[in-house]
Amino acid sequence: MRILVIEDEKHIADFIRQGLKEEGYAVDVAYDGEKGYFLAGTEAFDVIVLDLMIPKMDGMTVCRNLRRDKNNVPIIMLTAKHSVDDRVDGLESGANDYLTKPFAFKELLARIRVLSRQGMTQPSTLLRAGDLTLDVLKHKVMKHGEDISLTTKEFFLLEYLLQHANEVVTRTAISEHVWDINFDTTTNVIDVHINALRKKIDIADEESLIQTIRGRGYIIRT
Repeated sequence: MRILVIEDEKHIADFIRQGLKEEGYAVDVAYDGEKGYFLAGTEAFDVIVLDLMIPKMDGMTVCRNLRRDKNNVPIIMLTAKHSVDDRVDGLESGANDYLTKPFAFKELLARIRVLSRQGMTQPSTLLRAGDLTLDVLKHKVMKHGEDISLTTKEFFLLEYLLQHANEVVTRTAISEHVWDINFDTTTNVIDVHINALRKKIDIADEESLIQTIRGRGYIIRT
């Protein structure tokens, strides 16, 4: 999952970015509304965490402009304003959720997870392909009833492929959703992670679950 944080208070933005990266998310940060609006309109994100009081373009305007542009990415609005009217204004501007400062990171993380699951074609927290099962909430992968130990990046890469099962997923899409805007597309990091996944989830003499579509990307067929 790739998340955009639009927050002008650097210590808060860096705190959120660090916490989300430790959870395995790809995170980009914009410190003002204009940059955030630009990134949201030109890059693909799964969730936006948007502060209300930001320079150059306030959060309410960013939110309204994105909805005007038919950009339906889920938005969590952050603000120090606590009144009911302020929350109503935020939601009416197009935000999906509203969190007041100060907040517990654990709550922000939970809200991000809820929003990121909305709109998935498979609402279950279990993703399956053949005998392989991935439990989104428990961070657990099993095949033939046996646990498979994955690194954080391997888990999110497999989750992304399973979310798009029976679709060809390009290297660009993988880099955008599993890594972030600073990903070096000239490296073979994706290939390394794909090969590591195959070694862990494939069984000898069976066709690999993750198939390479030459010149296009990868696919998991269910």
